[in-house]
Amino acid sequence: MDLKQYEQKKFALAEIIRATQAIDTKDGALLSEARELQARLAEDRFNLMVVGRFSRGKSTLMNALLGGDFLPTGIVPLTSVITTVRYGSRKQVVLHFTGTGLTREAPLSQLAEYVTQRENPGNVKKLAYAEVQFPVEVLRRGFFFVDSPGLGSPILENTLTTERFFPQADAFILVTSYESPLSEEEDRILQRIRNTRKKLYIVMNKQDTVGREERDEAIEFVKERLEQFSFAEDPQIFSISAREALEAKQTQNTAQLERGGLQEFETELMRFLIEERAQSFLVNMYERTTSFLIERSRAGRSPALEDAYLALIERLRDQRSVILGASDPPQDLIRTDANAAAGPYALEVDRKTGCRICGEILESIFRFLSKYQYDLTIQPEMQQDHARRGGFCTLHTWQYEGISSPQGVCEAYPRITHSIAEELARFAGCVSQQGESIETLRSLLSTSRTCRVCQERIDAERRAVAKAADAVRRAADQEQHVPACCLPHLVAVIESLGPGTGAQNLLQAHAHLMERTSEDLQRYALKHDALRRDLTSEEERRASQLALLLLAGHRNVSAPWVIEYLI
Repeated sequence: MDLKQYEQKKFALAEIIRATQAIDTKDGALLSEARELQARLAEDRFNLMVVGRFSRGKSTLMNALLGGDFLPTGIVPLTSVITTVRYGSRKQVVLHFTGTGLTREAPLSQLAEYVTQRENPGNVKKLAYAEVQFPVEVLRRGFFFVDSPGLGSPILENTLTTERFFPQADAFILVTSYESPLSEEEDRILQRIRNTRKKLYIVMNKQDTVGREERDEAIEFVKERLEQFSFAEDPQIFSISAREALEAKQTQNTAQLERGGLQEFETELMRFLIEERAQSFLVNMYERTTSFLIERSRAGRSPALEDAYLALIERLRDQRSVILGASDPPQDLIRTDANAAAGPYALEVDRKTGCRICGEILESIFRFLSKYQYDLTIQPEMQQDHARRGGFCTLHTWQYEGISSPQGVCEAYPRITHSIAEELARFAGCVSQQGESIETLRSLLSTSRTCRVCQERIDAERRAVAKAADAVRRAADQEQHVPACCLPHLVAVIESLGPGTGAQNLLQAHAHLMERTSEDLQRYALKHDALRRDLTSEEERRASQLALLLLAGHRNVSAPWVIEYLI
């Protein structure tokens, strides 16, 4: 089981809970209990808390795990408040203030003004915590990193702030270093962590500052010190250079990344999340959902309701092996690139139209109509040709209206309305010849064959498809950005490319995009059902629109009311 499979198991439980709500929509207790279960599924997150004395490299380690210089670092007691790191569609900071429900958004560049001892000494700005959001894939799957104020800081409140967050942590990373491993302050925090009976990892940072022999001696010393705490499970110790690991990720230096020691630690974190914590969560939620359904079935409201609940219980039991099945060894565990599974192509999704080809068509139509609507108001010959064609088709008539003014319509449309009025009056005299008159009336309608904008649309689409195909060919097998397409235009681009690696990679990238969109749809539905829309990311809020854009194209390009198909 990997993180993606874990999410799908949660979605399977959510579907059964959603079906339960539909059994009796007037039962307030039923809806309340169901939403409580949905909220637990929606809020599921893995709080990984990083603790240690100041200057040990906690923030640098977090940056290395995330793959970038996101959090402020330094050699003085920097962090003065809890800083959580979660997924967001863009880089930003959300500030949560103590004693109020108020929040404030801020750019990442201003983070230090709120979380550092220099800019916010003793937390005089009354921040409860700062929430940093990044579009990093591992965060999208449920990881929440927590950067805490350094232990042993001269400011007592910093240490107390760290300890108050302990009950919310799922696992701890104690960061020490080879300079002075396990100080008295760290001994104290180890005792507090032991009492929580939660998972603990020891990270020996700055291994690049000592030789092999000194490293082995320091690790042995830490092992001996840990024995006195009698942990239920011996903490694992990892030797790391967070600085080297961060540099290696930023420069994509594989050899340096191996020397930094971070990969082994990342693999263990993911193993714990999937094999222990996630599996425990699924078992707990499966049992809670089963108990909930059994209790509802025994409520005795009516035989019909009892049968409905029993049917859902049977459905849940049928999916038991799917939801609680054995875990496979995790592979490709930590991805910091949102497009990492998309193959060699990273897709650029047009924010307005989803499909870049649809976007280029709309831009071309807008430019054409902007000039054409002006010409219609001043050129009689243009008005005459417009009348002869029967105007624009229905779709493009309203697109014309959207950029024209009432004055412009009044100047451009008298000729065509007068012409059609004459034709209607003439046809009124021959209504007895039904077949002939209907065919003649039909000739008044503008179609895609007579509409000037439709012709422009066809030409623009042809150009845009060719341009997209050329972009794919230039990308070859390199890691390049190519435009995302809606399904109708994807077919056209693939046809233009013909068989080969380019078409294969483009299809793989779109399969990945569609799968991500499907997951965002499911996440939004779950959080909406749980009345926790505050947890939704921008991507999840846009998922419904993006899904339809990708499947059908933009409504102003792929409109279903083409006149030829209506008559």
